Amino acid sequence: MLENKRKGLFQKGLDVIERVGNKLPHPITLFAVLALLVVLISAVVSSFGVSVEHPGEEGEMVEVKNLLSADGIEYIFSSMTDNFIGFAPLGVVLVTMIGIGLAERTGLISACLRGFVLSVPRALITYGLVFAGVMSSVASDAGYVVLPPLGAVIFAALGRHPLAGLAAAFAGVSAGFSANLFLSATDPLLGELTIDAAAIIDPAYADGMNIAMNYYFIIVSVFLLTFVGGLVTEKVVEPRLGEYKGQFREELKGLEAVEKKGLKWAGISIAIAVVLTALLILPPGAPLRGEDGAIIQSPFMSSLVPIITILFFIPGLFYGIATKEIKNDKDVAEQLSDTMASMGMFIVLAFTAGQFVAYFSETNMGLVIGVYGAELLESANLSGIPLILGFILVAAVINLFIGSASAKWAMMAPVFVPIMMQLGYSPELTQMAYRVADSTTNIITPLMTYFAIIIAFAQKYDKKMGIGTLISVMFPYTVFFLISWTIMLIIWMMTGVDLGPGSPIHY
Repeated sequence: MLENKRKGLFQKGLDVIERVGNKLPHPITLFAVLALLVVLISAVVSSFGVSVEHPGEEGEMVEVKNLLSADGIEYIFSSMTDNFIGFAPLGVVLVTMIGIGLAERTGLISACLRGFVLSVPRALITYGLVFAGVMSSVASDAGYVVLPPLGAVIFAALGRHPLAGLAAAFAGVSAGFSANLFLSATDPLLGELTIDAAAIIDPAYADGMNIAMNYYFIIVSVFLLTFVGGLVTEKVVEPRLGEYKGQFREELKGLEAVEKKGLKWAGISIAIAVVLTALLILPPGAPLRGEDGAIIQSPFMSSLVPIITILFFIPGLFYGIATKEIKNDKDVAEQLSDTMASMGMFIVLAFTAGQFVAYFSETNMGLVIGVYGAELLESANLSGIPLILGFILVAAVINLFIGSASAKWAMMAPVFVPIMMQLGYSPELTQMAYRVADSTTNIITPLMTYFAIIIAFAQKYDKKMGIGTLISVMFPYTVFFLISWTIMLIIWMMTGVDLGPGSPIHY
């Protein structure tokens, strides 16, 4: 149980979440059990003939598939390998760790972090970490792999609880995923679905929409979430965690001459690598640009994982050579091998989690839950701000069952965008309300694809870390992010300021 001397009602509630959650088995076992339950439940539900009309395909009925049928059993056996290999975080994590692992084992990351914490005022570090997490969405999912473990190390170096640093980074990366100072891959991904849904009611209006429809709002959201996330970390999460008594600690020592030399060569190498990467992206006709010179929808955005790996690997290599940590290619191979060996727990976890996620998708139960949730909100006959609040709550709950933002929006947009337009609210507003709901509950659902890797990172500092503890640690971020972000959206609605370029509140 996490330490807490003065327990109010909210803290007692978190204790209950922690106790109940930690009675669950090990995450590896839990995902295996959940996969089995999905199989059994699919058989029961399908026997009642439960079906819904696909919201994106008029007249197409979707039924819950029985995985205990002959076809279902065939799917279970034939898809097992593909479910493991196709588990979204697996390749991202392992490829990224090639670069990060070398930078970590040569000592580059430790030296950078010590230099960082010695140069930045301590009062700003928590907020800086949340800000970096929020901004990491411009690099798609890479922030999940890079920032939480770095946040833990930074806090450990400061003598603070490393899990508080991990939590702050995870909250910024995941719960703040829809906020950014720049447009990211999320904007065209959701925007195109919103435009298609708006065309159902008014094709002419849809033709005038653009993918930057939420840009003004998400810029301001960065500063709101950074402030709220830093405050929750320091006033709620860190006091609840108490004093860290584990063995993984970093001392704040000054940089030695050899480390400064290594950092110099690492800095030169990364500068050259960044310039060479920019030459692949920025010039007209560059190979990593998309059609018509696009950057957001381009090979560059789909190549962020290998680019990040390279941008960690190169300075890690030069740092290691300069500090004599790397003397030959055998040293590089050994350090990379040690990095992959440390990922054993995650690889096994990815196997069971991959089966569960794939089975849940194959049975169509997520789609059925989403449609019934949408119908419930529609039947409530709400309007105005209560309608927006109801929609946010329904979308937040659905996010606990369907992790993919695009998959949920592909299902929900054809239903809710036309409803909101008929009530006088713009598709742009509906999309922004969805993004608020979708982001804030990411960090408390085991169905979120990176939840498993966060547990693996956390268990380095607390071997007993379970799903319940992680959810209880992250739950305050969900509550305060959801409340503050929703209030900001309501105030924005009341002012009537556009959400983005040419993107009004009202239709």
